[in-house]
Amino acid sequence: MSGQSLMDSLFQRTLEDLIKGLRQQLIGEQAFISKALEEIRKEIKSTDLSTKSTALLKLCYLSNLHFHDMSFAAFHALEVLSSPRFSHKKIAYHAISLSFHDSTPVLLLITNHLRKDLTSTNEFEVSLSLQCLSRIANVDLARDLTPEVFTLLSSNKLYVRKRAVAVVLRVFEKYPDSVRVCFKRLVENLENYDPQILSAVVGVFSELACKDPRSYLPLAPEFYKILVDSKSNWISIKVLKIFAKLAPLEPRLANRVVEPICDLMRKTGAKSLLFECVRTVVTSFSEYESAVRLAVGKIREFMVDEDPNLKYLGLHALSIVASKHLWVVSENKEVVIKSLSDPDPNIKIESLRLVMAMVSEHNVAEISKVLVNYALKSDPLFCNEILGSILSTCSRNVYEIIVDFDWYVSLLGEMSRIPHCQMGEEIENQLVDIGLRVKDVRLELVRVARDLLIDPALLGNSFLHRVLSAAAWVSGEYVEFSRNPLELMEALLQPRTSLLPPSIMAIYIQSAFKVLVFCLHTCFVRGGSTAGVSASASYESFDDLSVENGAGSTVAHGQTCTSAPITNESIVNLLKLVELALSPLLGSHDVEVQERARNLLGFVDLIKLEALNSSGQEENDSEQKGVEATKIIRLVHDAFSKELGPVSLSAQGKVPVPDGLTLNENLGDLETICSDIELPSSNTFSFGYPSEEKDVSSFSNLQIKEDSGQSNESTSLLAEHRKRHGLYYLPSGKSEVISNDYPPANDPALQGDNNDTASDLVKLTAESLVPKRKPNHSKPRPVVVKLDEADEKPVAVKHPESRDDSLSGAVRDILFGSEDILPTSSRSNLPSSNRKGKEKQHMITQVESKENVVGDGNSSSRRKDHSHGKERRHRKKNAEERNETDRKEKESSSNHPRRQKSRQRAEEPLKVPPQTSVIPDFLL
Repeated sequence: MSGQSLMDSLFQRTLEDLIKGLRQQLIGEQAFISKALEEIRKEIKSTDLSTKSTALLKLCYLSNLHFHDMSFAAFHALEVLSSPRFSHKKIAYHAISLSFHDSTPVLLLITNHLRKDLTSTNEFEVSLSLQCLSRIANVDLARDLTPEVFTLLSSNKLYVRKRAVAVVLRVFEKYPDSVRVCFKRLVENLENYDPQILSAVVGVFSELACKDPRSYLPLAPEFYKILVDSKSNWISIKVLKIFAKLAPLEPRLANRVVEPICDLMRKTGAKSLLFECVRTVVTSFSEYESAVRLAVGKIREFMVDEDPNLKYLGLHALSIVASKHLWVVSENKEVVIKSLSDPDPNIKIESLRLVMAMVSEHNVAEISKVLVNYALKSDPLFCNEILGSILSTCSRNVYEIIVDFDWYVSLLGEMSRIPHCQMGEEIENQLVDIGLRVKDVRLELVRVARDLLIDPALLGNSFLHRVLSAAAWVSGEYVEFSRNPLELMEALLQPRTSLLPPSIMAIYIQSAFKVLVFCLHTCFVRGGSTAGVSASASYESFDDLSVENGAGSTVAHGQTCTSAPITNESIVNLLKLVELALSPLLGSHDVEVQERARNLLGFVDLIKLEALNSSGQEENDSEQKGVEATKIIRLVHDAFSKELGPVSLSAQGKVPVPDGLTLNENLGDLETICSDIELPSSNTFSFGYPSEEKDVSSFSNLQIKEDSGQSNESTSLLAEHRKRHGLYYLPSGKSEVISNDYPPANDPALQGDNNDTASDLVKLTAESLVPKRKPNHSKPRPVVVKLDEADEKPVAVKHPESRDDSLSGAVRDILFGSEDILPTSSRSNLPSSNRKGKEKQHMITQVESKENVVGDGNSSSRRKDHSHGKERRHRKKNAEERNETDRKEKESSSNHPRRQKSRQRAEEPLKVPPQTSVIPDFLL
């Protein structure tokens, strides 16, 4: 057997051979790896530890490089770990750190190995075991090895003590009761003068303070001393992170710490430490004006630096301080605006956030106009960042900063025409939401929807399908505001709608249904088959929004628009158009499209007699059928005229769950049921955001190739379609001019020179920060429908006090429990020798008691049972004596009023304020 192991080790391939073989495999790499794994599985079963360790090393390499499972080698790693050779232990600990986790079956077998190496005289073996413990420690390992870690925290070897301090964080996390054993010695290491140990201790406290900073307030004097005396930038950075968490909890501490931080900012030349000082001031010391001004000066130095990393850090710090001090952005607005044109995308995004932070209801229109110009010249990624920022800022708190909704709806329409726009879903949501919430804007909303629908060029852009969906829904839902409903029908039923996804096409058909019902109701029910009826004089519920003025025009919201008459001839042509456009859709493969098409065509068949026989030669039977058709039109019209309102986000949660309905149980096997359903193929249209993994060039082919002349192109394309597909279009009436008081949001004629956008934005931001009176708008802000608490202005979330979990509770018990456990700097009055002796004796007692609980559980339980009887008898006797003494004192005090009064004061409950974090007065 030994000869076979010797032969295996002689002809075994080393890790270098494995790496060379992998580099030579240009084609069959996977086959080579599979063969190597087979060899490793054979070699790792060898009895020779050298062969086993080499196989384990090769397996670690393949696991790191190709992510191969190495769980089968868990027990073999423990075998290699038992080797006395350091080289074997090193390989074994590395493999265990990579492969072991909480559910590893042989994890419990490593406890004794770790305990043996933790008590070794070889500091490198101790270091390996500590490093492994920091990776794989669970509750059992942390509990069993706490005494060894406690001993290593005071090791004479600095290399070992540094690693022991670092592993304490993992031990505290897994086994919070270890805090009662190790925390005091960890605090003692704060007074160590070695920078490596001090760096490790401060790093541990920095992580602990992030979870529950209030528990570590009593250690503020120790941290203050380190901040003042430390010469290491890394240690100072960690201490600053701690004070950034502690200062908001104790105002007196902030008064004491702010000056040393300002001194660091003035003296240090390290950019990392300087930035940490700046971030600490702007986040936790923003109430101190002098410190903030000093930090702002350092921020400006970062922003004007040529290094893009420092420039980004400066902009990021400026965005933090801008929330409380807007004047900071005003002083640095030129640098911020210039950063919008920086080649670094991260810098551009940070500067964009700063610009959006300055937006208010007074300058939102002007700043949005300039930013849209930036979007037109920017790359696709930053273009959509700009558009997304505009959308999110304007819609914040239910459109709080929007006064002129007509302008904003026009802006949404213009943003959707930007070549690289991919914000179709958000624009769709806002168009529908504004239509539901703001009644006064529906006239302009329908006009914008009409401009989007009549543009055939937009139908080929998959990113705008969601916008077209919203435009179609708005046109059908609010058709009474339309200037020409017949033109809407042409746009909804044009041939190029076949390019739309089935879900969008179904919305088109439903909107066409609504427009058709509106036209029929206007012509036959309200008009009584007259020669022509104004399309705007239909819904009586909107008489307050549109006032009839003349035979064929309406005046609404200050806009004059001529209404096209709806005649019997136009109705006949409209019905023919519906039949011609929707008949091919009866065989659609999409069920939704087919059903909606059949519904609309069935309705057309029902009312066709009314449209054809009401021209003047009515007979008795046709009159009777016409009355029936009129009833059908009225019923369907009444169904569509029911106004829809916005739905609260919490509406579904208010619906009571029926008895006996358990959704989790009923839908638990949904994944199994739907496992056979195939995902949509890659050539289908996208219904939402495009995939982020697509290359920018992949969607550029779908964009509009010409950036300018959008409206001219749409008009020419529509005219070309009229010529080519004339049978699909209604007879065109006389040309009408739309009068609109509100200019388009992105009119090229009003944009001016694009090179002046930066200077315009600087001027706008400067004006926005100057206090001025609220301007008198030409129109008052319309009423925006708000719902329940879901639409209320979000209140800053007040985080509750950190939960007293087991770790924080143990820390507080130690720091607030008794005076002899306070930080050593606050106990300077005690003699050092006595203090150290007491501390050592106290910690040894804790460790010994813990070991007794673990090792001598049975004997301790017997001692407790034996002593319980004595304790009960003793307590009973003491209680009887106390009662007798109280009775005698009351009798004697009846003759002494003063004594009785003082006794009453003593018996009153003490009004002690709740215990707060104790910080010595010499610091505060």
